Amino acid sequence: MAKIVVKSVGPKAKSTGERNPAVVEKRVRDAEGNVKTLRTLDAGSATFGNDLLYVFGKNVAKARRDNKRVTGSTDSVFRKG
Repeated sequence: MAKIVVKSVGPKAKSTGERNPAVVEKRVRDAEGNVKTLRTLDAGSATFGNDLLYVFGKNVAKARRDNKRVTGSTDSVFRKG
């Protein structure tokens, strides 16, 4: 017979970079007047690696959304030649 163990699993792990003062998001306008999101990192942060991973993940997610909108696929492989 299986032994049943009941215990608390604790709080969920916080996503990397969320609510971290080392990652600052600003909404700015470019030369044409379009709104862009600009993320800046604090290079002296103790969690710089995790912050960089968070920002990189956000950039990849945006690129995939844009690719999906343009080509209908999130990742594309194009033939050379």
